[in-house]
Amino acid sequence: MKIRLSTYPPHADIEQKIQSIKGVSSVEGDEKLKTIQFEIESKYEDDAAEIVQSAVKIVDENGGKVVTEKESFPVLNMTCAACASSTQNILWFVPGVLNASVNYGNGKGNIEYIPEITSPGEMKSALQEIGYDLLIEEREASIENLENIQEENYKKLLRQTIWAAALAIPLVVIGMFFMHMPFANIAMLVLATPILFIFGRRFFVGAWKQAKHCSANMDTLVALSTGIAYLFSVFNMIYPQFWEQRGLEAHVYFEAAGVIIAFILLGKLLEARAKGSTSNAIKKLMGLQPSSVTVFRDGTSVEIPIADVVIGDIVQVKPGDKIAVDGEVTEGTSFVDESIISGEPSHVEKRAGEKVCAGTSNQKGCFRFVATKVGKDTLLAHIIKTVDDAQGSKAPVQRLVDKIAGIFVPVVMAIAVLSFIIWLIFGGSNGFVYGLMAMVTVLVIACPCALGLATPTAIMVGIGKGAEEGILIKDAESLESAKQIDVVVLDKTGTITEGRPQVSAMYWSSDAQPPHKDILYSIEHSSEHPLAEAITAELQPSARLLNGVSVEQVSGKGIEGVYDGNRYFIGNQQFMASKNIAISGELNEKIVRELNAAHTIAIFADAKNAYGVVGITDALKPTSKEAIERLQKMDIEVAVYTGDNEKVASALAKELGVANFKGGVLPEDKANLVKALQQQGKKVAMVGDGINDSGALAQADVSIAMGKGSDIAMDVAKMTIISSDLLKIPQAIHLSRETVKTIRQNLFWAFIYNVIGIPIAAGVLYPVNGFLLNPMIAGAAMALSSVSVVTNSLRLRGKKI
Repeated sequence: MKIRLSTYPPHADIEQKIQSIKGVSSVEGDEKLKTIQFEIESKYEDDAAEIVQSAVKIVDENGGKVVTEKESFPVLNMTCAACASSTQNILWFVPGVLNASVNYGNGKGNIEYIPEITSPGEMKSALQEIGYDLLIEEREASIENLENIQEENYKKLLRQTIWAAALAIPLVVIGMFFMHMPFANIAMLVLATPILFIFGRRFFVGAWKQAKHCSANMDTLVALSTGIAYLFSVFNMIYPQFWEQRGLEAHVYFEAAGVIIAFILLGKLLEARAKGSTSNAIKKLMGLQPSSVTVFRDGTSVEIPIADVVIGDIVQVKPGDKIAVDGEVTEGTSFVDESIISGEPSHVEKRAGEKVCAGTSNQKGCFRFVATKVGKDTLLAHIIKTVDDAQGSKAPVQRLVDKIAGIFVPVVMAIAVLSFIIWLIFGGSNGFVYGLMAMVTVLVIACPCALGLATPTAIMVGIGKGAEEGILIKDAESLESAKQIDVVVLDKTGTITEGRPQVSAMYWSSDAQPPHKDILYSIEHSSEHPLAEAITAELQPSARLLNGVSVEQVSGKGIEGVYDGNRYFIGNQQFMASKNIAISGELNEKIVRELNAAHTIAIFADAKNAYGVVGITDALKPTSKEAIERLQKMDIEVAVYTGDNEKVASALAKELGVANFKGGVLPEDKANLVKALQQQGKKVAMVGDGINDSGALAQADVSIAMGKGSDIAMDVAKMTIISSDLLKIPQAIHLSRETVKTIRQNLFWAFIYNVIGIPIAAGVLYPVNGFLLNPMIAGAAMALSSVSVVTNSLRLRGKKI
């Protein structure tokens, strides 16, 4: 088997190390094509997946990078957590798959693979061999199509449950009250047979497919327990003399087998319905887009499907319409309800030049806008994808649960057999019958589903709840980690403040020249910094834009520009001091005045002297102080680190009631300050909105970006506050605490149910009080255990955060 990796850069050291992997016969690197090709000996082809994973690890550890793809696919036909573990293991053993994580809660698999070695089609084939399936076509895997499949499966399950219950009721009546009437056994056989082999066929088919691959899941437990009870009853009905010759009565257990199937089908039905409710957030978000939209093409209005809208189309919005795509208003005014995006119940006025987002609702006015983002690029599509991916991710605690679920079924089968043997040895004359029933009851009552659903259902509901509140959470780990936060570090501009700086004053020295204003305007015009926007807005009416100005931004310090061979600088006092620039007494006086007013200053200078000072103010957000007070009431320390001068930082901290603050902080310093807090044993959340915050966001335990900030900050951050309202931070932490509490409750009940239920089913109470658990009651308990876990998770939806 020949394997080729597209990697950069291939070099001899990597080739030698790959050559040392057991089973690799030859390695060849091609620097021009940027590939490494190696051959796996035929006798080691069964280990190909592990060999490829080892080769990729070598490439990564030696400065190379293998080209991979990451995709999420719906996985079908899973019936329990053991199925998720089984499908995950199968995918891991497909050569070329580097990472696979299957989530039973939302029925999806996140897979990283090397496209040159394997394909989604090969993964699909591998799963189909054992009775599962993978939806790999974009049309197949669409959320709409997946919902249709789930709806069809639900209807089929509903029909099976109704018929099974309809037959189980007379079956129980005969088995419990009329067992000695003529032909009672034949009547029960006639009723039980279709329950097991028509309406419960799925369990036996699933168990057989698992058995063919030496695997086991919940289907195995159900098929074994009900199959044993059914066959034992058939034997006793046909050949009762076997027991009667030994002085025992030949009991039949058709009612137990039938009722177990009926109860488990009912449990699966309730579970499917409850699981469907956990993804309500996604469904609600998807329902926000209209199916069609009115656009203007060639001067005439035409109604087209939303999928046909392209960038540049002029879209007409009437009162009550939902906005179809992202865009910018070109004419008209209205108020738009953006609550589904921001989590805020207020209506926002929209005029020409204002941005509108897909999924928001127009109120009474009419307007037109030009489409700027369509399809998968809209903010709404980004939110849906982020929520969908996050709901499919696994919390750290899930790793332990997955390991337990992976061995759960074999362990239960071993306990069931052990129970039978112990009863056979110590049970006396009824030992065989009691042992058989104990074995059946153990197989029935054991429930890997409750364990498998405990974490993912809570995560799905928690992340969905966050999205509804305008809190976009990227993965389960960050949702779980937020509970542990000790310190929240806040940036100033755009986080605590509005992020819309305004010039409070502008001073020029007596020796400033008329061109200096034009030079300052032209240099700031080339900068994307929020302060630059404020200065250019102030100067625009009186200054002109010069040609031939080159600009260099010095991160966190200021701007350098060159015009007509002369170098100019704009920045704070520290930046001027680093360039040995002289500041006159009259300008120093203005600087002190602005600093005492807690304003930010920007000084304009050439290579020798300062010529101007700009005072800039940025208003606090209305909710910033309340948000910080809430965090402090939650016993969370708040720190403010800003690039502004110390006086501004001090005045701001005093106003907000924050003791831990620092001014004059460069971008690289923010990351170091976060690291210093972590070294004190604290869990740190960093909240920022700018490019200069990205290093600190990456360093923090939990990173939170403001939705109106830079794309880089949002890419780095694990959470995004869409509305940029700081009040969402304590809400996010409270949501994390509630979600983790729900996970713990779920896991406790799932574990305690199995820890207590299995020994009772095995007959541990019989020597004490003669109690043996009826297999029918065990079936009902098993069915309700997973439903109770999902229902407990759904309680999160009603929690106020």
